[in-house]
Amino acid sequence: MKKEEVCCPKFDPTPWDEKEFIWKDKLFIKDTVKSFMHIPLNVGPVMQRMWKKVQASKSELKPEEFICLSEESSPWKSTQYMAVSKEVADAENVKLSGTYLTKVFEGPYKDAPNWHKEMTNYIKGKGKEAKNIYFYYTTCPKCAKKYGKNYVVLLAEI
Repeated sequence: MKKEEVCCPKFDPTPWDEKEFIWKDKLFIKDTVKSFMHIPLNVGPVMQRMWKKVQASKSELKPEEFICLSEESSPWKSTQYMAVSKEVADAENVKLSGTYLTKVFEGPYKDAPNWHKEMTNYIKGKGKEAKNIYFYYTTCPKCAKKYGKNYVVLLAEI
């Protein structure tokens, strides 16, 4: 019997649920995914392109440090931010700084609008206002199916 390949490590939600992170110049590379009414059309090729650049520059993070954020820019595109250990040639390098409150959700991607609303209410309940909300999809759809859980972390910049 062939052992199943796992491309995404199993996600532990505990360190991410209802936490606060303070980042100062956290380094990411940035790219854009085309969407149609918020449905991503080319996320796979974009992630592969970003990952190849990360590997070529030897700027991978340890699996437990890896994070890739998605920001809904409009119904027609989203911006992807992949964390890296050093600047990556031939990529748009950006640094994020700020305070981020997090909340973990589990379920199908179609629930994302509900998660966004719940996250907004969570932040308001803390007496804060979100400047921006990012989605951290912790596993690809194949690995989510394999693990039986589809965890998504929302990070609100406050």
